[in-house]
Amino acid sequence: MFTKNNKTPAAPPPEPPQKPVPAQDAIRGAASKPAARAASIICADMKINGSVTSEGARQIDGIVDGDVSATDITIGASGQITGEVKAEVVKVKGRIKGSIRARKVELETGAHVKGDIVHSSLQIQSNAVFEGQVKHADDPLRETGPVAASSPVNDSKPSLSSSSPGPYSISSSSPPS
Repeated sequence: MFTKNNKTPAAPPPEPPQKPVPAQDAIRGAASKPAARAASIICADMKINGSVTSEGARQIDGIVDGDVSATDITIGASGQITGEVKAEVVKVKGRIKGSIRARKVELETGAHVKGDIVHSSLQIQSNAVFEGQVKHADDPLRETGPVAASSPVNDSKPSLSSSSPGPYSISSSSPPS
């Protein structure tokens, strides 16, 4: 019972082979975990007319004529948006013509933004171009802010002078006397 045995112990029995899991189950499992999702990509050869909404991250390398909203938006160097961009985080390397509303906005080198920005945090790198108004807000996704550059608002009465170069000028001609 308590005697030493000089025999080497036998190897443990091999475990039964695991049944391979189909790829579709892996895809479903990854899709059910929001943190594991990759960014949805709009490729450089795509053009979308209309609004784009996403619950996750979005990478835009193509052209979008319409509003874009997501949790995290990155506009690549070839990306172009005409419309409002609304997200928690917006990183711009391409072009935007319209307003940006985000908690964190980063205009990276090579970015061109023509429109207004409402933000909690703003970073503009060298060689980024920005034309518009900036407004800091504690909650930029909820508060109202400046109007997009692509939709002008007339807050004052139009000038009756024909020499005014603005978009609200009215010219009138009087008959010769």
